[in-house]
Parts: sequence; structure tokens; C-alpha cells
Amino acid sequence: MEPLVPAYGVGSLADVAPSLLAALGVPGAVDVIGFAPARKVCLLLVDGLGWQLLEEHASDAPFLTSLAGAGRAITCGFPATTATSLASLGTGTPAGEHGVVGYSFAVDDEVLNTLRWHRHGVPERVDLRSILVPEDVQPNPTVWQLAEAAGVAVRLVVPRVHERSGLSRAVLRGGHFRGTHALGDLVSRAMDAMREPGRVFCYAYHADLDAIGHLYGPGSEPWRRQLGFVDHLAASLAGDLPSDSTLVVTADHGMVAATDKIDIDAGEHLRDGVRLLGGEARVRHLYTRAGATDDVRACWADVLGDRAWIATREEAVRDGWFGPRVSDLARDRIGDLVVAARDSLVMVRSAAEADTSGFLGQHGSLTAREQLVPLLVR
Repeated sequence: MEPLVPAYGVGSLADVAPSLLAALGVPGAVDVIGFAPARKVCLLLVDGLGWQLLEEHASDAPFLTSLAGAGRAITCGFPATTATSLASLGTGTPAGEHGVVGYSFAVDDEVLNTLRWHRHGVPERVDLRSILVPEDVQPNPTVWQLAEAAGVAVRLVVPRVHERSGLSRAVLRGGHFRGTHALGDLVSRAMDAMREPGRVFCYAYHADLDAIGHLYGPGSEPWRRQLGFVDHLAASLAGDLPSDSTLVVTADHGMVAATDKIDIDAGEHLRDGVRLLGGEARVRHLYTRAGATDDVRACWADVLGDRAWIATREEAVRDGWFGPRVSDLARDRIGDLVVAARDSLVMVRSAAEADTSGFLGQHGSLTAREQLVPLLVR
């Protein structure tokens, strides 16, 4: 099995929003996806909706499946995780440019948990927003800012609890929040936005399919029922769209069932020579002590064998894992070693990450089940 390196520049999540800006007539935006011109666009991102999972459970999502014939699979980017993918969507660039190189990564010797914007791997919740200022951690302009500057009304229909979060400040700058509590007001607020005069770019986000997949496993009965609710959500949005509108449905990553487990915290030998440890269960950033990189790589290779791809920072950059260009800002955050799981392997931390180590579904790596997400247009 070879790693599925994302198709940056021709078919990745980072290409979606710039292509939609081009469809909306924003000067300088380049359409590499091939969207038709539009006055209003509603972009629905369903967290955790992998392309292969949708294909395998087509009967649970008849509306989305009806769009799949004219749709396509794209790659989400690496790592295949929510924070990185939302940053790629929100900036129109891969992780190598926006610098959000994973669920957790080292910045100035702090390991940042990007979803909570807290110190990662410690029992106490240490809010880092005043230390690692989100606008500095991700300093690039967002597509929402570019759209607003071009006169497009941008509406962000996302869970109310995300407003002013560290990640939202980093990747959703620009536009106006329309906080939601459930499926009903997601549809209602999105439709309110789409009925506004002039050009509109509405971004809507739904998280629950991912949560169910983590807890019960992708393809489980609860997951399939949740997929049915997502299908109804998308159909409701499409049914109420004004005639000059386009609905686009995509996702931030797929998911695999976690059946092969290595506990990093249970064996001290995997921590030998490792100064800091980031990432998540399917992809790890190893920040090594001076002179220890070769020994750490040999140790991890001996334990994992062919169950993971192990690359140095230089190899991962050379092979395009993080995109065709890697800024100094991003390069410094990539581990000295990057370990990406194959098949069903998870590299958990039962002590430092007790809340996520028991998840039945995981994501982050370079397999097709994680990388391929739908791009559906109505």
C-alpha cells in the first residue's frame, strides 16, 4: 500500500472555496474544480462523511447518493483531521501554507490542541488563546475575508459554541456568525442567508456524524441512522434554495474502524528520545531530542513494522504530504518524524489522551478511507 498523497491544486479540500469564489465572480479567484457561475452558494461541510462510507451506505442517504453520480471524490489534505481541513477550507491553502499541521502540534514548545485551543496532553485545561494568539498561529487571510472584500455577503452557520473559539478565530475570520443549536436552526439560518439580496456565500457546518463515528464506529447502526439525518438535512437545504443558488456538500475527512491498537503511554521505549509528542491516534508528530531522530525512527519502525509510514520532516515535505509549498512557519511545527498509520492501526495514549483513546472510529492518515471525501453539487 502506498500513501494517498492529497491532490493539492487539482482536487483537494483547499481548492473548494477558491473555486467557489471564482464562481461568485470574486476577482483573482481561480476555479480548479469547475463550478458553474452562481449568485448564491451554500457550502455544507459534514464532519466525517468519507466518500467510501457514503458509497457503502448509499441506501441510508438516497438524496446525497442521487448527487453522487454528477459529483466526485476529492482528497481532504494531510493530516486528515478536522482542524487542518477547516483551515485548508478557510484559507484555500494546504497545511504547509496555513500551518495548522494537525489536531495537536508543537508551537514554541507548547503542544497546542487546536480544537480546544488548550495545552495538549495535560489533565488541566490551560487556555492558550492569550499565549498562542489564534490570528498569529494562522496569520494568512481567509477566503471569507476575500469574499467580503469583494462585496459578497458571507454568513457562517456554525454551532454557537464555536463563536470566538481559538480555531474559529484562526480559520473563520471574516463574514458574520449565525450560531446554531440543532438541525432545525441550521437549515433556517442558512435559508435566511440565501434569501438575502446580492451575492451570498453561506458556509454551514454539521458535526454529529463524526462524533457518532468516533463513539460507535463508522458504519455502525447509530452511524447509519445519523447518516440518514444528514441526508434529510441536505435535502431540506436543497428543497428551499432560491433558483439562483447552488448547494455544495463536502466533508473534512473519512474514518476507519480502529481495531489494531498500540498504546504509546504503556511502553516507555516509544517515548525514549522523544521530547514532545503531537498529532492524534492515526498520525503522530514526534519531536525528538537532539541527535535522537535516527534511534527514535528505528525504535518505532521495529514496533510498528509495515503498519505505518514513518517519514522524517524532510521526507514528508519532499513527498508533498503537507502540500507543494511548506512555509517556515509550518515547517517548524511538523515533527522531526511523522508517523502515519496504515490499515486499522491506532497509536493511542491512554494516559495523556484518555478521552479519545477508546474511540472506535479514528482518522488522520493517508489511506483512501480517510483522504477521500465527497464533493456533491445541487
